[in-house]
Parts: sequence; structure tokens; C-alpha cells
Amino acid sequence: MTDPPGCCPSCATCLLCLYSCQWITAKKEKRKGLRTTKCDCSWFLFLFCVFLFTLVWLYFAIIILNDFHNFNEFIFKQRKLWLDWSLVLLIATAVLITYSAVLLVLALCLQLCGQPLKLHWLHKTLLVLTALVVAAAFTGLGIKWSEEWRSARISLQATGPFLHIGIVGGMTLLAWPLASFIYCTRNTGLKVFLLLVYCVVMIALYLAPLGIASPCIMEENQLPPKPALIGHRGAPMLAPENTLMSLHKAVDCEVQVFETDVMVSADGVPFLMHDEELTRTTNVQAVFPERAALNSTAFNWTDLQQLDAGSWFLERKPFPTVQSLSPGDRYQATKQRIPSLEQALEAAKQSNISIMFDLRPENHSDYQSFINATLEVILQSGIPLQQVLWLPDGFREQVKQQAPGVQQVYGRKRLQNEKEPLLHVNLPYQDMSSEEIRQYRQDNISVNLYVVNQPWLFSVLWCSGVSSVTTNACQVLKEMKHPIWLLPSSTYLMIWIVVDSTSFLAILWAFLLLR
Repeated sequence: MTDPPGCCPSCATCLLCLYSCQWITAKKEKRKGLRTTKCDCSWFLFLFCVFLFTLVWLYFAIIILNDFHNFNEFIFKQRKLWLDWSLVLLIATAVLITYSAVLLVLALCLQLCGQPLKLHWLHKTLLVLTALVVAAAFTGLGIKWSEEWRSARISLQATGPFLHIGIVGGMTLLAWPLASFIYCTRNTGLKVFLLLVYCVVMIALYLAPLGIASPCIMEENQLPPKPALIGHRGAPMLAPENTLMSLHKAVDCEVQVFETDVMVSADGVPFLMHDEELTRTTNVQAVFPERAALNSTAFNWTDLQQLDAGSWFLERKPFPTVQSLSPGDRYQATKQRIPSLEQALEAAKQSNISIMFDLRPENHSDYQSFINATLEVILQSGIPLQQVLWLPDGFREQVKQQAPGVQQVYGRKRLQNEKEPLLHVNLPYQDMSSEEIRQYRQDNISVNLYVVNQPWLFSVLWCSGVSSVTTNACQVLKEMKHPIWLLPSSTYLMIWIVVDSTSFLAILWAFLLLR
């Protein structure tokens, strides 16, 4: 083989050293008469597939960051260990994608320099391990977190047009080493096979925009109003969740609704708490070590008031934003206690925001008494009943009779033969398509989707016309004055034509130039 013009012998030697793990000069390789064998080609193909595999996993890793706090909570409930596992995920993914990308670049450079692709056994072993790790990650995702597949489908509505441009660009660049390889190899069958596969892939990519459907491909004047913000347990990135401090921080973020969770103490006092145990968000292990594993409802109100409900926030740092808290906010967080529902209703009334809550645990034997105690507090609080959004399904008819002004919010889609039309629904963002959101909007049904933290997801739902979103990141979404991107269909069509035609000309040039 002859080195193409501009291929420095010392550079080729370095590439061989890194790829083959042997310090042999390019001239010695040529004197040995070494060539790229079919086995070497198979390993290059495997390397390319592993790179694509890790690239897809990187995409998934970025997408699931929106919901990763739920995963952290799940691990804590199982192992009593708090760690921001998203950092572990991103670091591990970055290592895998970097390793496979560097090897692929080395292989492509070697091909352009006319050098043999003799991949070292150590690299082969690490590539197999990389493929197994990523496969295990996808398997675990499918078994334990299957709803994230639906999240990925939604993400394509936000990233589809840009992924198309990126993939077309990548495949266009691949035309150069592919053309070099085809002109160097003597195997006619392999040449035909590679050209056929490449042409089929490129034709599919050129036609891909016909299948890309994004709600953000619309005219500016068709954009629906910005969705209202509902603070998920308040503003949990800025203050300890389900505390009065979190409620006030949410008010500062201009949320319209404070979303929380209510439990009832052993002596009948409704209070704010999400978990069935107190270990994650209080110091119950230090104050009542022998009772720490008990259900939150097993404690009376006097005991609950002794617990610190804020210091854990500074110690465990559930969100990166904790690092940037002011000294005043840090001090205020250490003074937080578990608030009663009465205190939360009073704060909501003074701040003129609504409050929406679940009543937990639904399977408790005294659940009806929990309903009665909660209704009694609401009716005595003096808050306008239209500011109370009722989520629990249990004993809903009783609630309608005793507090008819309370807004009923349903955690399901409407039924075909609905006796009483739904006015408000509250669902996971994965459970409603853009078409369903638009239909509900036309029928004057308010749709709230949870939990929405990332701007890309908020943008897609905004373009779809959702009424409101429940979020942990109210301070981020508050600042968004416009979706991340919005393209008129005519502009998108023009971009599609320009990208595809430019790609076709570049590929044609590569094959003609290297002939």
C-alpha cells in the first residue's frame, strides 16, 4: 500500500502504536507486507457498532436525567444510601463513548493513511466489555424503568430534526474512509456489499424527515400560551421538599400551585410528607432510633414537631443547586420543621396560590378517617375552596358532598361514557401524546403533566398545548420566555433540502477525488 499524499510516516507510526499497541514504524509494517484481513475488517465493523451502541446509550442517559431524582429516591428506599447516581451514570457513559470514539477515529485515520487495521487483543477485550456493559444498562432500563422508553420517544420530537442533520453529517464524513477502503480492496463482493448498505442507509436518511413529527414545527402565531408551573413539593432544588421554606421559594418562582403530599399523624393531625418512612427527609434516626423504620402515620404530632426536616437537604445535596445556596438560605433550611396541612393552607392563602395534594398511604386501614381529618382542616382554614385541588380517588364522592367548591383533579384519562365530564387531569408526561393534549385542550380540559424538569421537555409540551406542568426546576422554567426552538414548516423544508443536497454532493466529491 502507498501512503496517500500528506500522510506523515511518523503520524502513521503513532496511530499504529495506539491502535495495535505495538511500537512498529509504518515502513516496517509495509516491509512485512501486512494487510487488513477479513478478521480485521470484522473487528472494525464491531468497533463501529459498539460506538453507535454507546452513542445511543449516551442519548438515553441525557434523556433520563429529567427523571433521575426518582431513581435516587428509589435507591435510598432500597439501600438507605443517598448518592447522586446521575453523576455516576454520566461519568461512566462519557468514559465508554470516549474510548470507542478514539478507537474509531484511529481506525479511520489508519485507513486513510493506507495502514493495516491490526486491533490489539486488549482493545478487543475492552470493546466486548463495553458492549456488555451498555447491553446490561439497556436491559436494566427495560426491566426496572420501562417508562423511559416512552420518554425517549417524546425526546425525538424535540431532537429529531437535529439528529437527522447530525447523522447525515456523520455518514457524509464516513464516505471518505469508505471510498478509500473500496478503492484499495480487491474483493468485488465486499465492495458491492458496502456500497449497497451505504446507499440504502443514505437514502433512508434523506427521506427520514418525512417521518419526523414535532409539535414545535409550527408558525409563531400558532404557539399556545406558556404552561403554568406547579411546584413539585414546593421548590425542592432551592429548599427542603414539603416545607414552608419550599412553598415560599416556589412562590418566588411564580408557580400557580403548590403540589404536596399529606399524611395524618397518630393523633389525627394532617401534615406534609411524601415518604412512608421519615428517614430520608428528617433526622428521625437520631431522635427516635428505635422507631425510625415505622410508618410516618405512627408518630403523633408532638413527636413529629421534634424532628429536623431541613438539615438533610444540606448534608445529602439532592440537587446540584444546593451548592449555590446563600448563607441565609442555608441557615433557614436548618430551621425547617415538618409543617401541618393547616400551616401550609395558611401560607398558600396568604401567597394567593392554589394547593394540590395526594393523601397517603391509600391502603391504610384508617384512610376514611384521614379523609375526614383533612376535610375538616380545609374547611376550617378559611382558604377559598377553588384554591384546593383534590387528587385522592378514595371517597371522592364524599369530598364532593362535604366540600363542593374543591376542584377535583383526576389521575386518569377520560372514559368514553363519562357521566360527569372531567375538568382537570394530572398524569405522567409519558402518558399523553401531543395529539391527545391538543384534543383535551379543544375540549376545555385542563391537562397537568409531571414531573417536567428539563427545558427540552418543557418546550415540547409547551408546543403541544399542555395547560401546566409539575416541576422540580421552577427556577429554570420560570426564565423560559419561549420554547428552545420553533421552526415554521417552510423553513424546516428548506433546511432539509439544503442538508440533503449538500451531503449528496460531498459524498460524490469524496468518491471522485479518491478514485
